[in-house]
Amino acid sequence: MVSQKVTIKNPTGLHLRPAGVLCKEAMQFKSLITFTFRENTANAKSVLSVLGACVKCGDEIEIHCDGADEEEALNSLVNAIESGLGE
Repeated sequence: MVSQKVTIKNPTGLHLRPAGVLCKEAMQFKSLITFTFRENTANAKSVLSVLGACVKCGDEIEIHCDGADEEEALNSLVNAIESGLGE
């Protein structure tokens, strides 16, 4: 299992469009991909779970990847978040 903290840069946080981009990116991998925010854990492959975390701009989340392609998944998701998730 690998994990890394990353700060959300999107001005509006993880609303529907960037949440969808995050989920689409996560679904490319076989690993279990979750993130923690405050004391909640969200499934990065579920748009509803990501939206339910209520992550805003400037919030720090910790991404956790566990599985055969965990390193590649973590790097891909961190890069996607740091590049603004398409916004």
